[in-house]
Amino acid sequence: MTGPVLRGVSDLREFFRTNATPIYFISPTAFNLLGIDRWVRNFHYLTYYDSFDGTHPGVFVPADRRAPEFESIEHICNYLLSHPEVRSFIRSNAGGGSGSHSGLATFVMFDEETEALAAEAGLRVAHPSAELRHRLDSKIVTTQLGNDAGVPSVPNALGQAASYPDLLALADRAGLGSDLVVQMPYGDSGKTTFFIASQADWDKCAAKEPLAQAELKVMRRIEHRAIAVEAVLTRHGTLVGPLMNDITGHQELTPYRGGWAGNDYPATLTAEQKRRGRELTRRLGDRLAGEGYTGFFEVDFLVDTGSGELYLGELNPRISGISSMTNVTAGAYADMPLFLFHLLSYLDLDYEVDVDEINERWSREAAVDVWSQIIIKETGDAVELLGRAPRTGIYTLAPDGTADFRRQATDWHGIVSEDEAFYLRILSAGDYRYRGADLGALVTRGRLQRDDGTLERRCRQWIAGIRSQFGGTPLLSGQQQAQQPAPPPRTDFKMA
Repeated sequence: MTGPVLRGVSDLREFFRTNATPIYFISPTAFNLLGIDRWVRNFHYLTYYDSFDGTHPGVFVPADRRAPEFESIEHICNYLLSHPEVRSFIRSNAGGGSGSHSGLATFVMFDEETEALAAEAGLRVAHPSAELRHRLDSKIVTTQLGNDAGVPSVPNALGQAASYPDLLALADRAGLGSDLVVQMPYGDSGKTTFFIASQADWDKCAAKEPLAQAELKVMRRIEHRAIAVEAVLTRHGTLVGPLMNDITGHQELTPYRGGWAGNDYPATLTAEQKRRGRELTRRLGDRLAGEGYTGFFEVDFLVDTGSGELYLGELNPRISGISSMTNVTAGAYADMPLFLFHLLSYLDLDYEVDVDEINERWSREAAVDVWSQIIIKETGDAVELLGRAPRTGIYTLAPDGTADFRRQATDWHGIVSEDEAFYLRILSAGDYRYRGADLGALVTRGRLQRDDGTLERRCRQWIAGIRSQFGGTPLLSGQQQAQQPAPPPRTDFKMA
């Protein structure tokens, strides 16, 4: 540790406002941590997609973006870290680094190659190792850790099933019945979660993914609502952020059944459910400490609409798609964004905070500030080369339901009413849109989803208003289309 001991949130806020160490968020877009540069001096976004057309002073996009066909977010990050323009930009800021590195690198997703490339660029990766993150990311491991910590999962069985009769036998041993939810260890946006109640269901799902060769988590199907919460495991304990409702599976937003498509805050839970959700998150964080983990993580809970019980859904050991929401809640403004507590573990600082006091303060209803976000994906099957797309900025809803661009903006912190929304462009003219592609993200005040899980009318208007501003040329269909170059990968902000 270097320097004096920083005591309390006031000292920490002052430190970040004068921070001298360059910190980089490297990702396809700046979305997940957009606005953190308001809190942290020397914070930079290194991205592949130019959402701001050069107008955001903290975003660096290489001018030469000729690239191979990307296969994953990790591939995009590795491309950026290898890029001569990016390397030059990092070197130009290196004077502010300390010790053996010239800055910190943060990511949503990265792998061992990313770690090596960051080291070559003189950067320290400000996350637990890719190897540890990958192991903890398994839904099988998550379930086992939850069991250890006293964080219950939906009644389930873990094992393999080479056929549908094998699946029924596995389920029968745990008394799960025949209406089942089956998950593979890894997957994102609902792609490897399957609803199986018959041989035909098994055959359809097994044709998409190798179920017969995978370790499976087989659960009883329940009627539920999905809740998400982020937390940070610090040296002083687990700090728990606000609980939010998931917006999932709406066909207007995503082509994936059960696929994540956004969130709204605060979560529609009873006071006891909120207390329990925060307690279960703290328990899981404390258990992760035993695995050598530190820093940011996200937890999905399933709320049984019959019993009211909270069950562990998933653990995401990383920044997630709700980080953008976590960082604009009233609690974040009163103290500081959750992500800054994550950075403290990697800045070689000696600091003291009362985690119990902060957790108690953030649990109060006075910290409630209503926000929503949606991720708009392409839901059609055609592949198009875009000729036009809506630009990033603040929009308003006109009386006829159309979305009108009002002004440029670099984030959503300046939105003052529910009639306004910030739209972050992901795909622009010259990009391909295709089934599952993330077109853009929209953030607004107020709720976009009702308590019964249906979308608010104004949410549907926002979706229609933004979609109407895209236009493109369809590629050739059938066998000829298959010969076209592959489009870029999904950005999948949450990567659940």
